Amino acid sequence: MKEKLQYISQGNTKEEQEFNIYNALDAGVKWVQVRWKNASESELVELCEKARILCNEYQAICIINDHIQIAKEIEADGVHLGLNDDSILKARQILGANKIIGGTANTLEHVLQRVQESCDYIGLGPLRFTETKEKLSPILGFEGYQQLIEDLKARLIDIPMIYAIGGVRLEDIELLQQIGIYGVAVSGQITSQPSIANEFIKSFK
Repeated sequence: MKEKLQYISQGNTKEEQEFNIYNALDAGVKWVQVRWKNASESELVELCEKARILCNEYQAICIINDHIQIAKEIEADGVHLGLNDDSILKARQILGANKIIGGTANTLEHVLQRVQESCDYIGLGPLRFTETKEKLSPILGFEGYQQLIEDLKARLIDIPMIYAIGGVRLEDIELLQQIGIYGVAVSGQITSQPSIANEFIKSFK
């Protein structure tokens, strides 16, 4: 069973990123996704290496956003791929059968695609507006998640491991779980208030 809380790293510099990752881990986070869109490749590699070390110290999962080769080079636990990134198949071929490979989705069609691709989990969103992503997909809201789960059930498809993403707050957990969402990926609220990570963890049933 995978951790139900994933922290997506945030920060405009390597130092900010490292600081926020450390604080999240120290607050109890057991799964970090390293995401730094505007970094140079050399700085991103350095950050990923540091994140890998920190996650090892805290016995936490470390996955890399977008960059399959970096994930392989630093021996990360896996990778998360957007809809316009490399394919799940390519990631599996490069990283092997035992690494975690997650994929982004925004619509039912995307979810069905991800299920067919056999990714390990799906990051589905956004739940609401968020400033942490520059090109935001159409907002789903709770109704969108509910409809998508119902559509999957109507097709007799086993509900995949779905993480809600995009503006997720602590008070959303109960309703998301009632809908059938497995976990959440959080960035802003944990970055600004690391201690809340423990509240997120305790809120999962």
